[in-house]
Amino acid sequence: MTGPRHAVKLAAGIAVGAVALIVGIILLVQFAIGAYASRSLKDDPAMSDAAVAKRLAPVAVLAVDPNAPQLAASPAPGSVAAATTIPPLAPKTAQAAGSGKSTFDSVCTACHATGVAGAPKLGDKAAWAPRLKAGKDALYNTALHGKGTMPPKGGNPALSDADVKAAVDYMVGGAK
Repeated sequence: MTGPRHAVKLAAGIAVGAVALIVGIILLVQFAIGAYASRSLKDDPAMSDAAVAKRLAPVAVLAVDPNAPQLAASPAPGSVAAATTIPPLAPKTAQAAGSGKSTFDSVCTACHATGVAGAPKLGDKAAWAPRLKAGKDALYNTALHGKGTMPPKGGNPALSDADVKAAVDYMVGGAK
């Protein structure tokens, strides 16, 4: 008679454990919802521009421009094509090319290496041809002040005008 009683106790123990586990999960979910669902991050000091920039500093630079135009739509994650190979350029001067290349590599490459939102890719002569016809001053103006989905200074208002122009020169050099 000890066999069946042992089986009943085991089954009852498993049932009680399963119920306790389910109740525990429900209580944890309610705690999380109650603690975080109604939490507004609007005035949270941890979400200020300075606090976010400090947390991102080891891996990125945060540049928030309240006057920058808002993009109508951003590409879906994973929809951007793989980066293209950037051809080497023969610079006019080593310093100008270095500055333009470094600015391109740190800011412009995000869109101009992949063609995000219609950005002409570095080295794509067909895409750059109509822009080159407008002249360098028009290209500088677009890069400095933005146009369409391109934000002013590539979204980095901390860039100097000279750095932006050097990056334009670098990209134009790859399209000729």
